Amino acid sequence: MPHSALERLPTLHETLQIHKLRADKSLGQHFLLDLNLTRSIARLAKPLDGVNVIEIGPGPGGLTRALILEGAERVLAVEMDDRFLPPLKHIALVTDRLDIHHGDGLKVDFADALPAPRKIVANLPYNVGTKMLINWMTIRPRFWEQMVLMFQLEVAARICAQPGDNAYGRLAVLCQSVGDCRIAMEVPARLFTPPPKVDSAVVVIDPLDEPFEDLKSLGELTHACFGQRRKMMRASLKGYAKRKNIDLAAWLAAADVDPQARPETIPVETFQRLVSLVPRETKSSSST
Repeated sequence: MPHSALERLPTLHETLQIHKLRADKSLGQHFLLDLNLTRSIARLAKPLDGVNVIEIGPGPGGLTRALILEGAERVLAVEMDDRFLPPLKHIALVTDRLDIHHGDGLKVDFADALPAPRKIVANLPYNVGTKMLINWMTIRPRFWEQMVLMFQLEVAARICAQPGDNAYGRLAVLCQSVGDCRIAMEVPARLFTPPPKVDSAVVVIDPLDEPFEDLKSLGELTHACFGQRRKMMRASLKGYAKRKNIDLAAWLAAADVDPQARPETIPVETFQRLVSLVPRETKSSSST
């Protein structure tokens, strides 16, 4: 498909006017209408040659166009808001590399919908972004080769935070147990239509060669730790250890954890070690 066919489409601003489209704040919609910017985001997922890309919440198709222009083999655009199906179908008329799925991105079996290799590249709706991220990280076998995702800047900081950072917490531990996470680009609020109240950032997540597999148990442990983050570890885990019938002092000592340390200072690997030292039968009998 010649790129000129895509480039002759109405601009994204014109597309909104033609279809009388406005963002629905209740769905967390904020659009990027500058194709130069969306192409910069798409390039963060390079190389795209031979790669099938999953895009959630494409809206009027700004990032969709960019992904095709930057060389994606195919793009599967998953859009729940049927108002945006007509502009997406207009893109599909000039390229055979776009598939459109009308539905909820949390309910799609992407391993079945699209052949490997797959990358997820998306400006995620603000209200479901972290839920989608954790869901994708939990699915086994892993179906993605890389994720390039837009979040609110505060959420991006929480994903990529290191021990001792103010933003460090449960989300960082879970995400960094599965992937190498970094903020690759910050996007000011003024570049969106309509502008959100906060700035955003693009997070690139590359899968670890040896991810921590028991995210369910890790999620339960970190929920206990960071639910009262200013408490010391021995206090924050007291109830957890009692439920698991674990000797708290011996457990912390075996994991080489200072009982007076605060959760926000504990490295990701140490949380993983704590989970690994929980007897298997107590893990399987517990509920999150």
